[in-house]
Amino acid sequence: MSDSERIARRHRHLEPFLAVEVFERAQALERRGIDVVHLEFGEPDFPTPPVVQDALDRAIKDGRTKYTSSLGILPLREAISEHYQRTYGVEVDPGQILVTAGTSPAMLLAFGALVDPGDEVILSNPHYACYPNFVRYADGTVVTVDVHEDDGFQWHPDALVERITNRTRAILINSPANPTGMVLDPGRLEAIADLGPLVIADEIYHGLAYEGRERSILEFTNRAFVLNGFSKLFAMTGWRLGYAIVPREYIRSLQTAHQNFFISTNEFVQWAGLAALRDAPDEPRRVRALFDTRRRAMLAGLRAIGLGVKVEPTGAFYVFANARRFSRDSHALAYEILDHAHVAVTPGIDFGSNGEGFLRFSYAAAGDRIEEGLRRLGEFLAVRGAA
Repeated sequence: MSDSERIARRHRHLEPFLAVEVFERAQALERRGIDVVHLEFGEPDFPTPPVVQDALDRAIKDGRTKYTSSLGILPLREAISEHYQRTYGVEVDPGQILVTAGTSPAMLLAFGALVDPGDEVILSNPHYACYPNFVRYADGTVVTVDVHEDDGFQWHPDALVERITNRTRAILINSPANPTGMVLDPGRLEAIADLGPLVIADEIYHGLAYEGRERSILEFTNRAFVLNGFSKLFAMTGWRLGYAIVPREYIRSLQTAHQNFFISTNEFVQWAGLAALRDAPDEPRRVRALFDTRRRAMLAGLRAIGLGVKVEPTGAFYVFANARRFSRDSHALAYEILDHAHVAVTPGIDFGSNGEGFLRFSYAAAGDRIEEGLRRLGEFLAVRGAA
């Protein structure tokens, strides 16, 4: 048996994260002295708010560098509870909150607690690229429901009903959504909450809705896991700070797993997260206005160079543009754009079969870089021509 055959099945079947693959190839070009415009990653270009940086410095100077409760420091969990009460009008017991090193560990723990071999989790198609890998890592089965461009990639509860079986453990939703920028209609969100299975709601892009407000699943049901964090709204991607709000009957299971696999989340980063929630009240408004300006520029620029956007995204910081007039192979097209136009974008196939022929553009980059990327891309597509 070869060494590759000895790798455990759960790792052999992990799919590469193409946004990261594109980024790493772009880095290789940059090491050769080539200027690359990065529109592939969902990472704000601006720095973490000074008040948060100051809180981190203060925490380290004060010796906040030890293990904490496996659930996380109580002041941060209380602040998260207050945030959900203030923003959504829902009561969250701090004892139901687990602070993690980003939302990915929270997702890993949630599926580990929910899914036995053969159990099913329903996702939209397209969906965030890593979701299926989390489900399969827990020996679960991924079931997808197509959402469509013409309908703004909205879920249809009737289509969900057809996919629910006696093995369905959860429905995973993401609103505002990656890659589509879709904000789920409240009526459909309520209908999903009423279907019966547990709901796992990835709310990491909350605070970044540009028309009206996004709704938390907890406004409609308490039979839900909520995943959220600080990466997007507070420009804290590298800080790795997230949390899960967990139904009472599951919190002890997740806490026990967290104790075993992670012990606790970095203490000084947790104190910085507390400052983000309590001492930076104007940051969400400022960030939302900035991204909305970039959103409008990105939409106008993509349409001007021949890429299709039928329904404008109203959340997160992505535009999922239809590039099928140029190619039905989004993977090949994304690398062609990178190699020739030196613009990094994410192929739609990374997000499921229903994303094939699309490209995801992030407008988390600075405005002048978005403008430069669109200029390069427009020149490249004009010369290349349609398929």
